[in-house]
Amino acid sequence: MKKAMTTRTTPAALSQKQLDDRFAAAIHAQFPAAVRLRRHLHQHPELAFSEHRTAETIAAELKRIGCHVTTGVGRTGVLGILEGSQDGPVAAVRSDMDALPVKEQTGLPFASKIDGVMHACGHDAHMSVVVSTAAVMAKMRPHWAGTVKFIFQPSEEVLPGGALGMIADKVLEDPKVSTIFGLHVDPWIPVGRVGLKDGVMMSQTDDFDLTVIGQPGHAARPHEACDAIYVASQIVTALQSIVSRNTDPLQPAVLSIGKIEGGRARNIVADNVGIEGTVRALDAKAAQNIRRRIEKVANGVAKALGGQVKLDYLVGTPPLVNAKSVNDLYRRAARQAFGAKAIVEINEPVMGGEDFAHYLQYVKGAMMRLGVRNPEIGAKFAWHHPAFTIDENALEIGMRIICGALLYHQSSTLTA
Repeated sequence: MKKAMTTRTTPAALSQKQLDDRFAAAIHAQFPAAVRLRRHLHQHPELAFSEHRTAETIAAELKRIGCHVTTGVGRTGVLGILEGSQDGPVAAVRSDMDALPVKEQTGLPFASKIDGVMHACGHDAHMSVVVSTAAVMAKMRPHWAGTVKFIFQPSEEVLPGGALGMIADKVLEDPKVSTIFGLHVDPWIPVGRVGLKDGVMMSQTDDFDLTVIGQPGHAARPHEACDAIYVASQIVTALQSIVSRNTDPLQPAVLSIGKIEGGRARNIVADNVGIEGTVRALDAKAAQNIRRRIEKVANGVAKALGGQVKLDYLVGTPPLVNAKSVNDLYRRAARQAFGAKAIVEINEPVMGGEDFAHYLQYVKGAMMRLGVRNPEIGAKFAWHHPAFTIDENALEIGMRIICGALLYHQSSTLTA
């Protein structure tokens, strides 16, 4: 990864209020462009590892801003590097890029033009905020030091996630990142507010496929066959004992079966059944224990009933653990821009997963939840819903808080 080369100059001396006012003015001026970009990206969504047009758009915007740009990172990702006025800390801001296989039902004039594909999780907003943050930081380059990397990552929605490829392509190296900032829109937090949580915020997310293998036969002569449907039903029931009887009750965990499919006709004993499930845990060791128990329980039940099983287990994202020191930068920026009322302290973690957690295995960071809820304009639906949308005023709010957090980071030394 090549480092951007920029002529360094001494930052202009301004009071904190003057600096805050200049940033606020630059962000407000950037807001219309942020809205246009978000709507353009919304109209042209692309699925995981197919974000070719999206990457071209992002790369063009970053080059226009003045970033050193690398494309094809982690397959379809983009990295932009921007240097400040003098040597200093190295930070990163990450956005995801991929959309979902959802048919849009928002009725918006800028609805998706790709049938059956939609930005139903707000990644279009994430990209717009991060590109616009880069634009503001470029305009305000004389007033901050160090380097900021803008990471645009593919395939957040599909396990094991695109973060691993970005990390393998050394987005956190050369120069080495000391702190990473993330954001995600939240349809349950009102626009104008942001949610923050120190420590564990989201769970480890693993997926598994079980293939149950029996012996086919006539439904009138079941004793001559091994009914894979019956075996599968017993396995599904037995798997529920793993959380209730094999997991520490003080360690939250979920094991859910989302799909079961098998059989060919009502009068044929099924010889093959597929089971698809997911595991969530706030502790990595608990997740490892559940994996071991799934294999043991499924094999044991199948063997006892005369069948066999094949387990394909996909270890996904680790638990997402936010650093308080990084959240404190978000808090400081939010208070300065909007007052303490803008901060929602999230008390409980959620059992959803986010592959931003992979970056946090290598560098301290935190993910901010950006409030986008406004029922008056229909911004009230959950992520992945076909009518999901946002209050676009959140884009300016997101820029204010991320720019503020970056500014404080680039002029201070964090402790772990």
